[in-house]
Amino acid sequence: MNPAFESLARQARSRTLVMGIVNLTPDSFFDGGRNQGLSAALATAREMAQAGADLLDLGGESTRPGAPAVPLHEEMARVRPLAEALAKELPGVAWSIDTTKPQIAAMALDLGACLVNDQDACADPAMARLVAERGCGICLMHRLGSAQGMAASPQEQSHYSPFGVVAVVTDFLQARAAALQAQGVERAAIWLDPGFGFNKTVAENFSLLKHQQAFAEGGYGVLVGTSRKSSLGAVLGGLPAGERLEATAATVAAAVLQGAACVRVHDVKAMARVARVAQAIRDAD
Repeated sequence: MNPAFESLARQARSRTLVMGIVNLTPDSFFDGGRNQGLSAALATAREMAQAGADLLDLGGESTRPGAPAVPLHEEMARVRPLAEALAKELPGVAWSIDTTKPQIAAMALDLGACLVNDQDACADPAMARLVAERGCGICLMHRLGSAQGMAASPQEQSHYSPFGVVAVVTDFLQARAAALQAQGVERAAIWLDPGFGFNKTVAENFSLLKHQQAFAEGGYGVLVGTSRKSSLGAVLGGLPAGERLEATAATVAAAVLQGAACVRVHDVKAMARVARVAQAIRDAD
């Protein structure tokens, strides 16, 4: 297994890690355009590392509902400069690549990434082969369809009756994890992400969070990504993304208390503090 990810996975067995989101996109729902240009992106990465991020998640294609697909060459152009700079400027910082394209993942792994965060759950056989060959970490996320075909959570319809969202998502992720292990990927290298906010209703999203521990069955780490998402705003009467910090904090605390391996967040400094306090509660006698 990749040594950097092996170290992270070992830490995640005793405490919840904090993953900082570094979107290199002009159209992400919360921070689109904030990291345009290498100097801005590198400043964000450095700030997050200093604020307590255990790893950074670089992404060059927005997955917000309705976002257009990004061609391979464009995603590569967005991600590669920062990927190259991290090794020189922040050599001790672990990082992952948020992509569904095996070519992007291979480039990132060549440049030092330790984890592939695949929102298509290795649906592409080439991605599955790459992960098995490289021995890196892999995060498998659940979603129905692509970003182009999705609406924001408050408007979505349930796709999970009569079995319920937790059972359907658990079965899907466990099956994908088993398929990867059959190709030689170590169980300890696999994290599962139930896909909070992706083709689920508000109620279904919170059901996934409440029953988070179901996804850990079999010894898998669970990654929880609730940061500033629309379901949080819906609970608070329709608050926009910029006013969902406290709501995000509540979900991060809930995730930590249930033993999440990692929380994926925009606001690293604040959420690292939330996670630390929730961890102290979790570890108390």
